[in-house]
Amino acid sequence: MRTRRCGSALSFYLLVAGLAGTSAAQTTTTGSGPYVPGVTYQSFNPNYPKPNPFFFEGKIDWEKLAITQPANAFEYTQSAIHKQDDLSDITGAIADYQTALNMNSITGGTCQLVTSATFVNGALPAVLNPAPCMFTPRLRLAYLLRQQDPVTAVALYKEVVQIDPLRLDVNGLLGEVYVIQAQSASTPGAQQAAYASAIAAFKAELALSPVSPAYTATTGDEANNAHVHWELAEVYQKLNRPSDQMQELNLYLKATKWHSDTYPWRIQLAQTMIGRLAVQLSGQVPPQ
Repeated sequence: MRTRRCGSALSFYLLVAGLAGTSAAQTTTTGSGPYVPGVTYQSFNPNYPKPNPFFFEGKIDWEKLAITQPANAFEYTQSAIHKQDDLSDITGAIADYQTALNMNSITGGTCQLVTSATFVNGALPAVLNPAPCMFTPRLRLAYLLRQQDPVTAVALYKEVVQIDPLRLDVNGLLGEVYVIQAQSASTPGAQQAAYASAIAAFKAELALSPVSPAYTATTGDEANNAHVHWELAEVYQKLNRPSDQMQELNLYLKATKWHSDTYPWRIQLAQTMIGRLAVQLSGQVPPQ
């Protein structure tokens, strides 16, 4: 028992000492003084990435960042992710994303679009001023606002497309928001316009992953992105365009041939709908 008590005491001592050391380390930067949010970076903290010159846009465990008060776009983004993912504090997350974007604004000139590598004396610059525009806070905030404020969500997704035109899924998400706008449109004209924008966005998403003969010969895939083809089929159904709807459902089935679907029940439904559309288009029965 004495051995256990001594072991427990030693473990407790080491734990306290470790916590004390961690606390002390979190208040200094390379031993030169206190960490000042927005002024000095935590060079002592291996979990706090330095801009080079792009901000790291993935999620970092909030506790590891040792941030007492967010002070820049990166820190407010990490705070928002923590509130959204770990605390389910959506209101707080939205506020922090908005603060981050005020500090990283395309229209306000506090960030810049980087479209090509610019060398300085034969090397990439270590710092860009203003900083590059971030896509993470825009993507996450747009998703949180898509139901309550689809207009803002559309604007944010469009900014992401400006920042990274080749980023997959963004045009698809944009198309989904246009569908939300169409469903709540107050006039037939506004609804038609929103659906037209949704179609354009979905087609832009498909264009980023084209299916060429060489691609089909290599992979066996005759279509890609089953989700987008399904979304397009639903839009064409709303617009009473059965021929286009049937075409998208056939492409959906081709896309799911080797990859299935997150919702596999839709495969059988698509087959049933294609049968009905074929009969409808043959003129045997009126549209339902």
